[in-house]
Amino acid sequence: MVSQSDILERPDVREGDTGNANEVFHYVKKNKIAESAVMGTLVEALCGEVFPVTKTAKPGSPVCPACKEIYDQLRK
Repeated sequence: MVSQSDILERPDVREGDTGNANEVFHYVKKNKIAESAVMGTLVEALCGEVFPVTKTAKPGSPVCPACKEIYDQLRK
C-alpha cells in the first residue's frame, strides 16, 4: 500500500528538455527521488511515465492528471 508520505510530485524531464511551459509534474515513490537525482537512475511515475529526476516541483506547479487520479484513488 502506498501512503501519502511515500509519494512526492516530481517533474517529467527528459534529455531534450526545452523549458516548455506545458511541463507537468508526476507522482513518484519518495525513496527513489534522491537516488535518481544523484545517480541519474530513472523513476517510474504512478501513470507509468519513466524519467530521471532533474527538477523539484514548486507549490502550484501543474500535476499530471493521470497521476493525480491514481493518487486520489490510493488515498481512499
